[in-house]
Amino acid sequence: MTMQLHLQQVPPRNGRLWIRHGFKVFQRQPLALAGLFGLFLFAGFAAMLIPLIGPVLLIAFLPLLSLGFMLATHLVLQKKTPTAAVFIAPLKLTPERRRQQLILCGSYALLALLISAVSDWVDGGALREFVSRMASADANSVADSLADPRLLWGVVLRMSLVLLLAVPYWHAPALVHWGGQGAAQALFSSALALWRNRAAFFVNGLLWALLTIASGLLPAMLLEAVGLAAAGPLVGMVISLILSTVFYASLYFSFVDCFMFGAPANLLDNQS
Repeated sequence: MTMQLHLQQVPPRNGRLWIRHGFKVFQRQPLALAGLFGLFLFAGFAAMLIPLIGPVLLIAFLPLLSLGFMLATHLVLQKKTPTAAVFIAPLKLTPERRRQQLILCGSYALLALLISAVSDWVDGGALREFVSRMASADANSVADSLADPRLLWGVVLRMSLVLLLAVPYWHAPALVHWGGQGAAQALFSSALALWRNRAAFFVNGLLWALLTIASGLLPAMLLEAVGLAAAGPLVGMVISLILSTVFYASLYFSFVDCFMFGAPANLLDNQS
């Protein structure tokens, strides 16, 4: 089934509402949604153990991860419990839509690998060397890496290119799934949606950055004050899991807003 989607421009404050709705959805099904993200992490760790092809498969699956959580959020709003089936549901609609989704996955992995190769060339492998030295816990060698100016440029370049890559792929899987668009059209529509609503996405990104920083600093300070600093890593891991799950749950609402899809804006306010 193909839904009629209409691109629209939303006010900047909606970037905050997407986060708010993400938390509300998480409150309804915390175990199911967190379990889905935990399952992805487990699958990701398992994939990394497969030489060469494992990391590539993990990267390629990321577009379906975002769509899977959109489907999970859609189910929660219908008072249903999402399962791991949401991750393979996009590949079971029609052969053509499955092909378009696989094109998105393959192209995303290819571009991500290209970004990695270009960044390695620019920084001369400084970031990889820094990560290796961090793993070895050699304070002197880590300090040497931090003093390397190529490291900063490598990090900035990677972050910039990854953000640019995210723009066309942000809504593309959902546009294929619900809108029946081809991969190329979906990439263009997604990029156009983010550009038209750049103020809302800027607010959304800024708030997520602040939430991430605050969730890392405040619990650590509180635990230190009450003499439970040793529990910091565990608490931090739990908070990170919750915030990551809420982030992916909130993606559905940015899609609803940008393309006037399905659920009314006040859906969560009208239900208990």
